[in-house]
Amino acid sequence: MKTIQPSDPRLQFMGRIDFTDPAAPDFYWAGSLVQFAFTGSQLAFIIENHVSYNGLQLGCIIDGKEHTVQLGDPDNRYDIPVSGAGKHRCILFKRQDSTHHFILRSILLSDDGDLGELPPLPALKLECYGDSVTAGSVVEAVDHVASNDPPVYDSVYDNAWHSYAMQAARLLNAQVHLVAQGGIALFDHTGWFADGRYGMETAYDKLCYFPDVPMTQWDFSRYTPDYVTFAIGQNDQHFAGKDQLLDKRQREHWLEHYCLLIGDLMQKYPDAVFILMLTVLMHDPFWEELLDEACERIGSRRVKRFRFTRSGKATPGHPRIPEQCEMACELAEYIMALQSGAL
Repeated sequence: MKTIQPSDPRLQFMGRIDFTDPAAPDFYWAGSLVQFAFTGSQLAFIIENHVSYNGLQLGCIIDGKEHTVQLGDPDNRYDIPVSGAGKHRCILFKRQDSTHHFILRSILLSDDGDLGELPPLPALKLECYGDSVTAGSVVEAVDHVASNDPPVYDSVYDNAWHSYAMQAARLLNAQVHLVAQGGIALFDHTGWFADGRYGMETAYDKLCYFPDVPMTQWDFSRYTPDYVTFAIGQNDQHFAGKDQLLDKRQREHWLEHYCLLIGDLMQKYPDAVFILMLTVLMHDPFWEELLDEACERIGSRRVKRFRFTRSGKATPGHPRIPEQCEMACELAEYIMALQSGAL
């Protein structure tokens, strides 16, 4: 088979991906992807996977049909079924968050195959910060719509492709970077990520944000979004080992640091519009009111406050694909209204 190196310029990448070694890109964040056009009747990937926890799968879309790639092959080779020897299009993407990261070592095509040219990536760019909902956790548990999560799911229902963020990007014909991790809160020592060790205040500016390997800094000059969504607050009631609302001092501390983080991103992206929001996963109205106040405090025309129709009211468990689709449609409609000047 013909070997294609990951440094081939005909490949298109999206997401915070580590290109320290251009021949071995390392994928950390959910929703990160590589896409390409190719000819031939065979396709395989050589993937070096690094396991953190839980069951592990990648997503692969061939000619519009979605497949899962079960990781764990001892030879690191993953053959993908291809229908016929004509022209094809492939998207390989990271379904899950910090359950693992993977290095793409090479792409294999049939001897008579080759890469083709894709249209340029869309000009419009989104960046979506958030927790498990933004990362697409448990979206495929569609038998549990508007219900609690399955008692055991081992991450196999996670799929960032069907998160509201990636769906909205497709509706808008936009690029998107997900900066999203299940269980994460604003502060370190809050929420559930890495047993509460790290929050978005540590992860937001990272390329590798995994807790048990050396973290690396993200170069913000690599990607400048037009719209930034920031959906943090769902897990922030969990600290000191239990769920609790913030007292007056804690509330002020949270607001101050939330606004500082948004302010830092505003400096990095001086032309971007920022959308402060939560999701349809049930939460106390306290957090919606907190975001209302944060938006007022920042007091910038570039910072918008958005609520889904069923924000905090739709489901006690993670939003499934239909509920994520609902959010995507509403968010895309809102961004289109901002683009048109209607808002």
